[in-house]
Amino acid sequence: MTAVVWSLDEVSVEPSVVTIGNFDGVHRGHHVLLRRTVDTGRDRDLRSVVVTFEPHPAAVLRPGSEPPRLQTLDDRIEALAATEVDLVVVLPFTRELSALTPREFVERVLVEGLGVARVVVGTNFRFGHRAAGDVVTLVEVGEDHGFETEAVTLLELGDAAVSSSQIRTALRVGAVERAAGWLGRPYTLRGTVVRGDGRGRTIGVPTANLAVDPDVLVPADGVYAGRVEHGGRRYDAVTNVGVRPTFDGVTRSIEAHVLDASPDLYGESLTVAFEARIRGEQRFDGPDELVARIRLDIEEARQVLAARG
Repeated sequence: MTAVVWSLDEVSVEPSVVTIGNFDGVHRGHHVLLRRTVDTGRDRDLRSVVVTFEPHPAAVLRPGSEPPRLQTLDDRIEALAATEVDLVVVLPFTRELSALTPREFVERVLVEGLGVARVVVGTNFRFGHRAAGDVVTLVEVGEDHGFETEAVTLLELGDAAVSSSQIRTALRVGAVERAAGWLGRPYTLRGTVVRGDGRGRTIGVPTANLAVDPDVLVPADGVYAGRVEHGGRRYDAVTNVGVRPTFDGVTRSIEAHVLDASPDLYGESLTVAFEARIRGEQRFDGPDELVARIRLDIEEARQVLAARG
């Protein structure tokens, strides 16, 4: 079972294989590093450790410039733990931490804090004050302290390396299928179902209105085929993201219509998965035209989801 700590003071110093990064989204590129870390730990009888940071370094160094998250911290930890790594260390990212030179970071965090025997990082890994450290730095410090460094080639799909920034770019234009290819799973949002204006029910298409963490990226406005998960059960669904221009809306909302079921979801935690974009958000002349279009959206969603099983 994976242990999670928020301070090096909570960690015993013992021979470990360690990987380091933000791991936002825990995508397929991250999984290459994580799998290598876990496998090396098992093969060499070493503790496998993931070191990640909270908040995003940009939120501390350049407040307001940090990218939107692909996951909440809880979801990131859950995804990291699912790889069966022995230990997840969530280091508070502070100005003091950012001021450490690359050598100081390695010595304090990896050597003195964890007892590192091997480090596994991507070939583009940078760390320390002003990101001055790289793989060569790790090799040099490792020679002084007796640990090994393994640089893993970045995973490429198509003509681009898989990265959190690429996934954000895809989601911002609604390309959820492209994002899913890089994530290794459909993009999801988790939140609480809150009371809306009830308009969906009045037009015969009741929806669950999802309140999500404001720091998490919401895909581009539009209508999506996907699933919702609640209480361990999954349902097919159509989800609308947008301001509902037909009704002169101004507040962005996430509304999921569950197909062929009517679960009582108000106040409950709900996960919405985005599998395919059906269309962009549109303004219609009135409720009747909107309902007719929604019926078409539902049928298209059924076809898309049936094809995926």
